[in-house]
Amino acid sequence: TQIMPSAKSEDIDFYLSALNQQMTKYHINTPLRISHFIAQIAHESGAFRYKSENLNYSAKALRSVFGKYFPTDDIAQACARKPEEIANKVYADRMGNGNSETGEGWKYRGRGLIQLTGCDNYRQCAKDIAVDIENDPDLLIHDAESAVAAACWFWDKRKLNGYADEDDLKQITRKINGGYHGLDDRAAYLKRAKEVFNL
Repeated sequence: TQIMPSAKSEDIDFYLSALNQQMTKYHINTPLRISHFIAQIAHESGAFRYKSENLNYSAKALRSVFGKYFPTDDIAQACARKPEEIANKVYADRMGNGNSETGEGWKYRGRGLIQLTGCDNYRQCAKDIAVDIENDPDLLIHDAESAVAAACWFWDKRKLNGYADEDDLKQITRKINGGYHGLDDRAAYLKRAKEVFNL
């Protein structure tokens, strides 16, 4: 609650037991590693508010965020406020997803604390954590243990403990986000986490 002052207590309670168990399993177990991990999942989940990617974009937002897929105002307008269509267009033919007709963009949209995205990630994660999120992706929404395990799996696969040991916020953010989106917000969470752990 000190790290995420805007988080609701029921959302913290939903994840807390799973966090304590899974973070230990994945060696997210030093004050610095815990601080970086919590800072990232806090940002990615909107302080535990969001369990699934919000794809309810306006036409203007589609042009701004996904301009490559929505090169004209008309194309953007046709998909605006249609999350399923947006996901199927933006995530088609990448990350192991089929074309837009398969619906896999929507099926494997971002879910969980680090917003796991794409069929390849769901399939590999399902295999490694021994939970069938490939066939039941919504487990990352409804089951705290699965959501936290997937986030820890993602963290571990990208070797983020090493960057946390180096206190490298930018590199961790880039490995999660592909860029530096929300860096100031992540830094604010990290600062509070470090204060909690007296770092």
